Formats: sequence, C-alpha cells, structure tokens
Amino acid sequence: MRRPYSLGSSQFSFGPGMMTPAVKMLIWTNVGIFVAGTLIPPLGRLLIDLFGLRPQAVLTGLRIWQPFTYLFLHGGFSHILFNMLVLWMFGVQLERLWGSSYFLRYYFITGIGAGVATIGAGLLPFAFSEPTYLAVTIGASGAIYGLLMAFAIYYPDTPILMFLLFPVPAKYFVMIIGAITFLSVPRSAGVAHMAHLGGLVVGYVYLKRGGGSGVARFGRFGLMAEIKYRYLRWKMGRLRRKFDVHPGGSGGNDDWNGRVH
Repeated sequence: MRRPYSLGSSQFSFGPGMMTPAVKMLIWTNVGIFVAGTLIPPLGRLLIDLFGLRPQAVLTGLRIWQPFTYLFLHGGFSHILFNMLVLWMFGVQLERLWGSSYFLRYYFITGIGAGVATIGAGLLPFAFSEPTYLAVTIGASGAIYGLLMAFAIYYPDTPILMFLLFPVPAKYFVMIIGAITFLSVPRSAGVAHMAHLGGLVVGYVYLKRGGGSGVARFGRFGLMAEIKYRYLRWKMGRLRRKFDVHPGGSGGNDDWNGRVH
C-alpha cells in the first residue's frame, strides 16, 4: 500500500485517486460475483466448482476455461478486500500510464500465467504437488502480484508500506515478497503461493521482453528509446574523455542548452 502523498500545497490524498475505467470494471465484477455467491451459498459453491481452477479438471479437458475464470472468485471478505484494494492502489496508476486496453491485456496475461504456473506445480514430483493438482485455486492474487511487479519496474523508488509498518522502495518490496513467496511454495497450507510467484515471474518476463508496444514496453518511452538514451550517454561520455568536453556558459548548467567548447 502506498503512503499518502501531496497533491499540492494544501491538498492531500490517500492512494492514486479516482478509479480508472478498467480498474472500476474489474472491481465491480469481482465484488458483484462475491456478493452473489455470499448471499446465495448454493450459487457460491457452484461457481467455485465450475469456475475455480482445479488442475485436474483443466488437464483432463473437462473445464479448460478455469485458468481465466478463477480470477473472478474469492474465498472470503478479507481475501477480496485485500485484492481489490491493491488493484485500486496500483492498477489505477498503471492504467493511466498504459491505457485501458494494454492494462487489461497485462492483467489477464499475468493472471492466466499464474494459473498455468499453478497447473504446472500440480505436475511436479514433490510432496506438495499432489494436493495442488486436486485442490481448487480462486482469487485475483496472481494478476495482483503481476501489477506489483509492473509497479516496481516503472516506479522502483516509490515507497510501499511493508506489512503496513514501514516504507520500502517498490523494487525492494517486490524482491522481499518474491523471496517470501518462493520459500513458501513447499508449505502452501491453503495459500496459492505458486500462483503468486507465477504472477510475478510472468509480469517480469512480459515487460522486460517487450510485451505490447510503445509506452508499455519499457519505462515511459519504449525499449528502443531506452537503448538510444543509453547509447547517447555512452557516446557523450566517450567524447568527454577524449576531448575534455565540458559545459560552458555563465551558469555552468550541464544540459542540452549549454554551450560546448
């Protein structure tokens, strides 16, 4: 969760502000399904049975849609509250940066990727794999962890409250929760740690390998702009070393407008 930040000399706000269209749609859909399943328990059990992710049902071809539909189901009030809160806190800023279309694409790629990771974990020759193969996984946590990874890549130095106690830069926050998640995989105990880990890994690989186009690929300016910027910095550094180039002008400003001798 991000700390309150200043919007001006006398205004303060908690979180990123008003919800963006895709985030609003996702939250309302998740909350609506949760409320319906809670108010009508037989419907809730049916939804989990049909649309929760059970690796056995997917791999036998019975319910191949489950790696997508499990993202819209939650097991309790605290479960959906945490996921929707994080979706709002980090999703809004990412949707403003990317646009709704790319945001939704990334959200579902990481969420489905987390589901595929869960299915893969169920096939591993380890003690925890057999329960995973037969168990039902629900929740948007895989996609939520993907959003955390994206936020850490785009805003690495923004502070996030670790355990709601002390601020940690986003890049270190994600490293810490990634390590905790990885070490927790063999001791799942009802928590889909493999889905969380899958969301982190899929999000990292997708963004770093240039998923999508333009702004979504790398930082604010795209992968090619980043490469050109790095090359230009290297070239200018080489010229300075070779010719002892330094900025001129009365102010001595080291920028593109300064004269060069």
